[in-house]
Amino acid sequence: AILAQALHKSAPVLARTQKAMSVQRLSTDSVDSILSMDPFPSTCLTFKDLAFTAKLPKGESKTVLEPCSGHFESGELVAIMGPSGCGKTTFLDMLAMKKTGTYSGQVCVNGHKRHPVLFPRIAAYVGQEDQMPAHWKVREALEFNSALKCPPGDAGISRKVTASLILNLLEVFGLTGVADTYIGGEKVRGISGGQRRRVTLARGVAAQAPLLFCDEPTSGLSSTDASLCVRALRGIAKKMNVLILVVIHQPRREIVELFDKLVLLTSSPGRMAYFGSMAGAPLYMESCGHPVPCNSNPADVYLDLLTPGTEEDDSDALVSAFAEKQKPGLDIVVDAALGAKGLTAKELLIAAHHMNLQGSNEEGSDSKFKVRPYAVSFGTQLGVLLSRRARVTMRSPASMGMQLGMPTGMGILWGLLFQGICRKEFGMPQLLFIFMMLIMLSLQSLPMMSLFIDERAIMKRETSERLYSTGAHILSSFVIAVPVSLLGAMIQTLIILGFAGLQVDYLPTVLGWTLLLFLLFDSLYSCVAAAAPDGNQAMIIATPFLILCILFSGLIITKATAPVYLLWIFAVSPMRYAMQAIMVELAGPAPTAEGQGVLQSLNYVAGEDMMGVAVIACMIIILRVLQVVFMKFLNNLQK
Repeated sequence: AILAQALHKSAPVLARTQKAMSVQRLSTDSVDSILSMDPFPSTCLTFKDLAFTAKLPKGESKTVLEPCSGHFESGELVAIMGPSGCGKTTFLDMLAMKKTGTYSGQVCVNGHKRHPVLFPRIAAYVGQEDQMPAHWKVREALEFNSALKCPPGDAGISRKVTASLILNLLEVFGLTGVADTYIGGEKVRGISGGQRRRVTLARGVAAQAPLLFCDEPTSGLSSTDASLCVRALRGIAKKMNVLILVVIHQPRREIVELFDKLVLLTSSPGRMAYFGSMAGAPLYMESCGHPVPCNSNPADVYLDLLTPGTEEDDSDALVSAFAEKQKPGLDIVVDAALGAKGLTAKELLIAAHHMNLQGSNEEGSDSKFKVRPYAVSFGTQLGVLLSRRARVTMRSPASMGMQLGMPTGMGILWGLLFQGICRKEFGMPQLLFIFMMLIMLSLQSLPMMSLFIDERAIMKRETSERLYSTGAHILSSFVIAVPVSLLGAMIQTLIILGFAGLQVDYLPTVLGWTLLLFLLFDSLYSCVAAAAPDGNQAMIIATPFLILCILFSGLIITKATAPVYLLWIFAVSPMRYAMQAIMVELAGPAPTAEGQGVLQSLNYVAGEDMMGVAVIACMIIILRVLQVVFMKFLNNLQK
């Protein structure tokens, strides 16, 4: 009876153990199936005297990381650990060339300084934030990175092999069950937070780069899921000869044992306290007077010793021991690694291309291969971005509602309010009707600025990975968003004019000017969204331009009432040109006395249509050019 009771109590433990073993077998088998390709050429990373000092707002300086040196070999899985504030992420960002602040020291790949353009092509970075389109599916996210970092045609990998790669990545990271589920977001139901982390990690692996940097990829994951991910990373590191650096916070013991090398940092300020193999860390700590107790988690012991202010704190002594015991030998290794020149970033890309050609038995494409800042051509980038943009737009009720649904509803409402107004004799009512319609069209794209800013944040992270260029993003957005918005504006205008009873003869003029004005304000809001840090500031910046256009339309402020020094605004006021052209057309060649009086009071004259079209077209071009400039150089990621 006692034995039966003991077996009953241990059943859940045995079940969890069997599940963990099955997960381990699944991960190993899937990694083996993924990595049927040849391993990458040797890609070593060496850093010397790497340090960072932050500038505080009051002009003071704060040392975040003191000078440190080290060397990592290909195929290693490296854990970077330390207490909060020790500079782990700063250290990783400097190695990954993501740090935007000025730092000292040097980082070399195979003994060569990192190439500012080509290094992102041989490296992949998995950050802490998971910013992805909410209506994007998990499978599509992995296919996106694979298509832009390792294209089938350029890398010699067939579509079948690429599809197999995606399927196996989904299996390795436990995402098969949610492969066709939306990523989700604050307002869109999708996968869980832990699954989002695994998607981000899988996207980094899908890039198939010889260097992989991961900033706390297991945060928010259960112990089993974290173990699954780290086991997958270890298999990838060993079988593909990929150097993987992972910032990780207090992993459990089974995960600690999976890492090859350990870098320990302490805080206040950030200093290196250990650099060596993970297996040799307990013996080193014992030699420093801190043996790791049996059946304890070494990671917990290390962090207790290196966290200033705790009872077990001995960080200063460990830093001194590192400087005495490890640093002299490490400096020799670093100097030797810097002197041993291996393949450059360009040569690594060429070597990887040669191996893929041999693996796929393709011929004739080797001579056409050129090393560029991006893995694929601009046309391929545009095609992949257009595909994603079209899918996300069609799936998003908010996007389609703002661009098509809301204009249709507003068109019906305004049409009912002004029903039959154009059948009456031309005069002031028609003037107010056209004025209000143009204002409504000018405001139609205003709510889209918040969506543009959200997309910009995603674009900044993806372009930093050299997935695609800023120009490809803007063009794909223009090709999809502008026609849809223009269609909504056209539907709205036609509904309003239909209810108003506008004669067909006047339709080309009225519709043409309203759509031209819509394109101008759409360009304005896109330009502002590219420059503004957030949605609130975008509204603040766009409002004055909109008010000026309304005030100087000729209806509120006329040339007769405006100050002399502001008359030049009428020459560049798009709203005035649109109002003037439409009102002159509606008045006809022989307007009534009331109509003639309206035109004269507003100083509306015929013959300036071409000038107005030229002014608005120039404004659209200037705003679109500024949008490209702002998108490329403003609101960049700050690390």
